[in-house]
Amino acid sequence: MKFSLSWLKDHLDTTADIDAVAAAMTMAGLEVEDIHDPAKALTAFSVAKVVEAARHPNADKLQVLQVDTIDGRKEIVCGAPNARAGMTTIYAPIGAYVPGLGVTLVEKPVRGVVSNGMMCSAAELGLGDDHDGILDISMILEVGTPAAVVFGAEPVIDFEVTPNRPDWLGVHGIARDLAATGLGAFKDAPIAAVPGQFACPVAIKVDGEACQVFAGRVIRGVKNGPSPEWLQAKLKSIGLKPISALVDITNYLSFDRARPLHVYDLSKLSGSVIVAGLSPDGEQLEALDGKTYALNGEMCAIMDSSGVIGLGGVMGGESTKVDEATADVFVESAWFDPIRTAQTGRTLSLFSDAQYRFARGVDPESAVPGLELATKLILELCGGEPSEVVVAGEAPARRPDVAFDPAYVKRLTGLDVPADEITKILTALGFGVASDGTVSVPSWRRDVDGKADLVEEIARIYGFDKLPATPLPTIPPRPGGVLTAQQAKARAARRALAALGYSEAVTWSFMRQDWAALFGGGADALVLANPIASELNCMRPAVLPNLLEAAGRNASRGQYGVQLFEIGPVYFGLEPGDQKPVIAALRAPDKARHWTNAREDNLFALKGDLLSLLETVGVPVASLSLVQGSNAAHWHPGRSARLQLGPKQVIAEFGELHPAVLKAMDLDGAYVGFEIRVDNLPVGKAKSGKSRGALTLSSLMPLTRDFAFLVADTAAAGDLVRAIKGADKALIGDARVFDVYTGQGVPDGHKSLAVEVVLTPTDKTLTEPEIDALSQKVIAAAQKAGAVLRS
Repeated sequence: MKFSLSWLKDHLDTTADIDAVAAAMTMAGLEVEDIHDPAKALTAFSVAKVVEAARHPNADKLQVLQVDTIDGRKEIVCGAPNARAGMTTIYAPIGAYVPGLGVTLVEKPVRGVVSNGMMCSAAELGLGDDHDGILDISMILEVGTPAAVVFGAEPVIDFEVTPNRPDWLGVHGIARDLAATGLGAFKDAPIAAVPGQFACPVAIKVDGEACQVFAGRVIRGVKNGPSPEWLQAKLKSIGLKPISALVDITNYLSFDRARPLHVYDLSKLSGSVIVAGLSPDGEQLEALDGKTYALNGEMCAIMDSSGVIGLGGVMGGESTKVDEATADVFVESAWFDPIRTAQTGRTLSLFSDAQYRFARGVDPESAVPGLELATKLILELCGGEPSEVVVAGEAPARRPDVAFDPAYVKRLTGLDVPADEITKILTALGFGVASDGTVSVPSWRRDVDGKADLVEEIARIYGFDKLPATPLPTIPPRPGGVLTAQQAKARAARRALAALGYSEAVTWSFMRQDWAALFGGGADALVLANPIASELNCMRPAVLPNLLEAAGRNASRGQYGVQLFEIGPVYFGLEPGDQKPVIAALRAPDKARHWTNAREDNLFALKGDLLSLLETVGVPVASLSLVQGSNAAHWHPGRSARLQLGPKQVIAEFGELHPAVLKAMDLDGAYVGFEIRVDNLPVGKAKSGKSRGALTLSSLMPLTRDFAFLVADTAAAGDLVRAIKGADKALIGDARVFDVYTGQGVPDGHKSLAVEVVLTPTDKTLTEPEIDALSQKVIAAAQKAGAVLRS
């Protein structure tokens, strides 16, 4: 939104300069983005008079001028066809930057004659599009008069309007807020009704949904031509191009009062009834921008007997536009549904100044006053005879009154604002304050919904800089730290995985619905109503698919074998308890050639990383049971497993991803990963201190014994190792599988597991009978686990 200083002073009686206005706007909550002062660009330019004009000796289309300037008599080479002796124009000295050309003038010869400056056109000064000749100023001015004085160049403020303040989209509304801050006196003259001279020949109908209120009138005998200089200057100052008096009036009121209007050529309307309502589905409209749009049944259309002639609140149609031949007009001033208007603009990619305002909410009670203002301007600038005003529908009700206690300002902000000052501020902003404290909300402030909103209004006008700075109370440190058990485990996991060579990824919490279905999700309830991208339309049921996608992007760019992890939530439903935190990691296949089986190596390396991580976050790894396979369909059925504490508490799932899933995601190779359910991790007992327990080492040499057991080929080696370790927890320090054999000597359906058992005596050297007794315990424990000592 832009406005010039003189335009603001039409509604605000103030002596403040542009900097003071910008400062007051900032303190009142209006975000000033830029102050454009064209006078600064014209500082180097001044009025000059051509004394003599002679043909250039070496060029037929050039003249050599003798010019009286602020720097004295100068000889200047000029190529403008209208340059002549006696004319008053604008002079640019050597060293001046010419904005229209983007160059800085230097002294140089032009066809052998040195030009000591330049005579300027409007385009070269950045004041217009005319570049056919130099400026010919008809006013009587002294040589040296600054160009900024000649052209009345004034500063313009450009500021950002928040969606909740559509009243700031009019200079009148900005002036009201600035007056409330004390910057000046608000000029709020009442809008007088223009009496009609005859009955309006056009009837209006509204549907009450897309358009709730519509006011209009006919004006006969207008003369549409160029608008006066003052109106053109205002529009040009904010970057609008004047078109014609009728169109310029509607544009002016749109920016002056935040009240968009539209003018129809009465002779081009069909029938005597205009309808504002939902468009027939499939209708076509050639709009004023020259493009044709296909409408749907959810858009507001303006219709006569011929069909759709405009899009309500967005843009009029080509078929009924006014032009120089227009003699009779119908003026529209309506209120269109903001949400429907916004959606129409997005659907058609059709945006206008009117759409911008209606989408944010125009004052619903300004339909008739806006029509009266437009009528007054049309009669002044174009002449004519107005009909009576016709109105269809009713404006939406105002916001309900608010019961307000002035003490609430102190309670909410800490500001000590006197009650009479509160009343003064609210009244200046257009609110009504009754004796019992009830505050009535003006029609243009549909953002005010309660007493907290009133406190905000009082605080911003009274001054945010006056808010007291009160230090927060000192809170003693929480025993044991501020992190929850889950947060502490997540921090430890993040550091441990980084130390293991994994890179942390931060991906979206949503993904493609078809990919979510591959990982057990994709329910319609978890599909986003308004996704940021079509391929990110569903809440994720797992983190692994996002890591797979990231690894695939790396592989497509030649970065193979990446190791990624992420700690974040997954979603299984709409309730708060359906959001679960997980720790997920992925190892992508590396295409580097090696004599080992890369897939086997990758899977077991991942398992080692997983067990190391679980130990870091306090999981009793020795108590975990490994269960082959997984209930989730995205894991490879023969190359995946889960780690459990007991029969039901699943701590983690790991393994190779299913080939069908990888194919659907367009990935090559074997990807392995794991996912830890953070909420299933056991919570250890709180330690009394940060020190570790005493280290106890035996001074006696450990000894080893090897055993070979026959087990079913489907049996997990980990179950056997766990049973052996439990045979004597005091003396058996470790047990590990060092060989797996199938073949001759081993029955079908079985395999041989060779286990090394480490014995760690503590207080004495073990005798042979004691070692034999311990070996029998190992064999007995293995038999209970379903293993048989191999003979």
